[in-house]
Amino acid sequence: MKLLSDILYKVKLEEILGSTHMAISSVTFDSRKVRKDSLFVATSGTSVDGHSFIDKAIEGGAIAIVCEIMPEKKNEAVTYVKVADSSNALGIVACNYYDNPSEKLKLVGITGTNGKTTTVTLLFNLFKSLGYSVGLLSTVQNKINNTVIPATHTTPDPLSLNELLNAMVEQGCEYAFMEVSSHAVVQNRIAGLNFTGALFSNITHDHLDYHKTFDEYIKAKKKFFDQLPNTAFALVNRDDKNGMIMMQNTKASKYTYGLKTVADFKCKIIENHLNGLLLSIDNQEVWVKLIGTFNAYNVLAVYAAATLLKQDKVNILTALSNLNSVEGRFQYVKSPNGVIGIVDYAHTPDALKNVLETIKDIRTGNEQVITLVGCGGDRDATKRPVMAAIACEYSTKVILTSDNPRSEDPEEILNQMQKGINPVDAKKTLRITDRKEAIKTALSLSNAGDIILVAGKGHEKYQEIKGVKHPFDDFEILKETIKTLGI
Repeated sequence: MKLLSDILYKVKLEEILGSTHMAISSVTFDSRKVRKDSLFVATSGTSVDGHSFIDKAIEGGAIAIVCEIMPEKKNEAVTYVKVADSSNALGIVACNYYDNPSEKLKLVGITGTNGKTTTVTLLFNLFKSLGYSVGLLSTVQNKINNTVIPATHTTPDPLSLNELLNAMVEQGCEYAFMEVSSHAVVQNRIAGLNFTGALFSNITHDHLDYHKTFDEYIKAKKKFFDQLPNTAFALVNRDDKNGMIMMQNTKASKYTYGLKTVADFKCKIIENHLNGLLLSIDNQEVWVKLIGTFNAYNVLAVYAAATLLKQDKVNILTALSNLNSVEGRFQYVKSPNGVIGIVDYAHTPDALKNVLETIKDIRTGNEQVITLVGCGGDRDATKRPVMAAIACEYSTKVILTSDNPRSEDPEEILNQMQKGINPVDAKKTLRITDRKEAIKTALSLSNAGDIILVAGKGHEKYQEIKGVKHPFDDFEILKETIKTLGI
């Protein structure tokens, strides 16, 4: 139980009707979760307006309401708190309700189109290997040391997020590393959090179904840096032309990393093989088990962030050399006859291009590159023809297939992808909607030494069709099919 006055600390209040000297048993923005003596925050969501459920919340036992519009009919036993932005208030309220756990941790947020999951996971594993208690919030999973908590969103809602951070504090975590999505910034899911540091990886074509324009997408990422305190550090990829934009208005200490341009933290690729990278970081050579130029950026970002968190540079490099790649990120299997199957989460044009360029760098030139690719339903449709064109540019053969069609017709998604394929490349393109059958066909078309890329779903263990998540694991199906076909 907490006093409403304490829960509302730092919230920008416009009007209060009733007493704030009352004990609150729980906070929720879902009227179905209201119980006796709850505070209900009426937020205006993308599809549902919480103001429509104020009466239901009061019937369920809510004794205080936070809202942007005061209801016409009021209950005298209820306190009404008017604010300009309920979603922002929810973030601050959630922090207060859980005793501001982010202030008791060194919390680092990573944002960018590509590389977020790999970077946060590597940071988590690095700090664990250095002997710290650590928390992780990622697309793949949330973790408190060795305890796994399933993830439903890249960045959870403010209440779930603060509950998780509080659990990390209670279990002795000193550091927490989290992915910060552009949606989360715009929707104020990180409002009220105290970040020790923020990291920007890159920004490319994605989520334009939500942000509508690329400029709005950039602004969403930038808002994260604009909100940092002067005690934090801001670390950006100097090689991305939008990197410096992120730091224009931040109060945080500014640092850069890069492979191509002058930066505070520099890296050079000495060798790039299928079994790893030999890098020179700050003039120190280190071998890492990750593959490709994009992973050189991820490793450098991790090294820079750990350095800014006052870790010993030699210890960082030693630990980095022992870390493995992240599940579903350039994860590969080699068949008995030498066919290499690669599973990667690449679901944006830039990510797909990065993975295919990495394959181009490590191949000898004689083998086929067979790329299997699809695009998710109910998401940014403008990237569909672009991804098909990129797959054709870098591959010997391309199989267009279903990803997570969600509520859309998978055939229509493939029709849109095909618009990006020119007549010359049409000859090397197949269309197989059934993803399992597409993987089987790719393997059947392969010869010894060929490389097969299964792109788009990575770590996911399901395929979402018409609202139902069917069990589906690209990597397991790839391995099973290799065994079944005897390749």
